[in-house]
Amino acid sequence: MQNKDAEVARRWLADQGVSQVRGGWVSDEEPDVVLTANQVAHSWAADVFAEDVEAADQVRLAFGLLDLLDEYWVTYEIRIADDSAEGPLPADVLWDGYRQRLEAERGLGAVAYSLWVDWFEDHTTSDTAFAEVLGSDIDRVVADRSEPLIRRARRVLECSGPVRWGVKEPTYRTALRVPALHCALFRGLLTSFHDLYGDLEPAAALALLDQLDLPANTRHRAELRHVLTAGHRNHYRSAGAWEAAVRSCS
Repeated sequence: MQNKDAEVARRWLADQGVSQVRGGWVSDEEPDVVLTANQVAHSWAADVFAEDVEAADQVRLAFGLLDLLDEYWVTYEIRIADDSAEGPLPADVLWDGYRQRLEAERGLGAVAYSLWVDWFEDHTTSDTAFAEVLGSDIDRVVADRSEPLIRRARRVLECSGPVRWGVKEPTYRTALRVPALHCALFRGLLTSFHDLYGDLEPAAALALLDQLDLPANTRHRAELRHVLTAGHRNHYRSAGAWEAAVRSCS
């Protein structure tokens, strides 16, 4: 599906007078100027949602553009369109687009980044977003353990720090049953402490941390255990706590 979406997006860009060349992209208006993927995203991604087609087709086209460019700005325009007066976007198509790309062997960095900063940090959307990309599926991940599902779970857990603890804790506890997810769970706990909008309950997070089977040289495990044992919830709400943990554990 992703290849099909990308080809549709490539044809759409061609209709806008934009084509790919060695080293970047060019437009018919300035054929001698090579554009970066980021420049293409900033100049044309918003136009996808002005197309006179069904909203579902707009979303698929936007994801196809994301497949071509792997630029965060495309996901930003998706989020803006969902929150616009014409929104929300069709939820089934929107979240299926995210799930497909989170499962793909070729990871798109912009996908996880957009979940983190646009959907998970905003508590008006984080509960739904987390449920759609992992929370509602975690039992299937545990039962199936296919590579695509494990990839998706790993990528979501690693950027889940801003999601409210009460929302993500049941998923974290279920994910404990899959050893292949333990390193991603650790990253989730670590960012839950360090992220500006990170959220955790120290005692519950400590209990999870102590059940993770991690490599002996896992960086920051001791420091995280130190701050959680002391009851700290967040790096930014406990000035000096992390630095003290680093000194204590060095």
